[in-house]
Amino acid sequence: AMGALRSGAGLVYLAVPDSIYEIEAAKLTEPVILPMPDRDGKFSKRACACLRKLFDKMDAVLVGPGIGQSRGTEAVVKFVLQNFAGPVVLDADGINVIAAHKDILRGRNGSTILTPHDGEFMRLGGGLSHTRMNAAAELALELNSIILLKGHRTLITDGRICFENHTGNAGMAVGGSGDVLAGILVSLLGQGLPPIEAAACSAYLHGAAGDICREQIGEYGMLPTDMLNALPRLFK
Repeated sequence: AMGALRSGAGLVYLAVPDSIYEIEAAKLTEPVILPMPDRDGKFSKRACACLRKLFDKMDAVLVGPGIGQSRGTEAVVKFVLQNFAGPVVLDADGINVIAAHKDILRGRNGSTILTPHDGEFMRLGGGLSHTRMNAAAELALELNSIILLKGHRTLITDGRICFENHTGNAGMAVGGSGDVLAGILVSLLGQGLPPIEAAACSAYLHGAAGDICREQIGEYGMLPTDMLNALPRLFK
């Protein structure tokens, strides 16, 4: 949520399970925190009806970071993909959930951007036996999606157009870093960038923010919150 705001989003809604609403509302003052029906700390199927009411307000949607895996989260991921007409970013458990329902991706009319690391990439059916870019491009075409394959050189492709990102450093290999990237991406989509360009720019900005942190504090001990604070400097 803060990654989206720090990269220019005007208004960010953060849907969370009702059981953690008070924690998130106390921690985050800028995003609009929306409590959703939950079960055992994860979204329940009843959250879908609540989300439907919000779609008209949304320019882009991100699903996945921190949601876990359950029948409820599976229902939410599938519901968003099938009912929201705009661009959707799937990250983390959003990818893990949809790996068993790839037909939904193939049938979408709206843009879908997947942001897997290597393990999630293979879970989606991607192979790394040949060049990473060729493998990413093949999977992008198969799934009717844009693939942002995270790694030492993050790759972005829709199967036809291909980018390789050269910003970033090893200090960014810390939990939460990918969430910042996903937030930047959904922000740029919401601001109207074409999906393939938004994906490439988000990878560049994310890495560039990490490079600023490396220059200022070094790679050891770098945190995602440091990257958040560096992001606005890139938009001057």
